[in-house]
Amino acid sequence: MGAPYKVIVFPYVKNGKGFLYAVFKRKDLQFWQAISGGGENRETPIQAAKREAFEEAKIGKSSRFIKLNSMTTIPIADVGTYQGRTDVLVLPEYSFGVEVLTKELTIGKEHSRYLWLPYERARKRLKYDSNKSALWELHYRLTRR
Repeated sequence: MGAPYKVIVFPYVKNGKGFLYAVFKRKDLQFWQAISGGGENRETPIQAAKREAFEEAKIGKSSRFIKLNSMTTIPIADVGTYQGRTDVLVLPEYSFGVEVLTKELTIGKEHSRYLWLPYERARKRLKYDSNKSALWELHYRLTRR
């Protein structure tokens, strides 16, 4: 059984004077999201974020990850692997950004494609408010320094 939390990760790349963000289209549910997944065993959230980024996009674990303050909770009823458990009712979802040096990603089995988009266009594609909040925070941190 996985650790009782989820993570989301937004890859970003410097593009001229701004930034582009990668969003991923799920194969099964046909919506756009960040890289996402759950913790395994005794992983910390940052370890899970690095593993998920590698599994889903072949992003190196030594890449520059930024822990974001954005987080939400997800009812276990919405997460299949936790249904039936009574010790956990909601899962925290931790958010991260990761800098990549190339726009060439190798996507894993969960997604059919990815797009590199400027902030506003990336945000409009996202399904979940938690993804939108995390992307806003990442964009703010990168552009308001």
